[in-house]
Amino acid sequence: MEAEKWGRRIRAYRKLKGFTQEGFSKELGVSVSILGEIERGNRLPAVDLLERIAYSLKISIDDLTPKE
Repeated sequence: MEAEKWGRRIRAYRKLKGFTQEGFSKELGVSVSILGEIERGNRLPAVDLLERIAYSLKISIDDLTPKE
């Protein structure tokens, strides 16, 4: 359940910033399939990947953190 919340927020911010899954995965240095798994909620991103995601989207990790 928690992974789904993270994934939805990451997907929403990615789209808001105009990235495709392919372009964003290249920017992050991960495969499209890994990014897809994260966005679908099948995988929680590691802390270092969360930091790269936030940096690439020019937002804070707090912005990505699912609200209770």
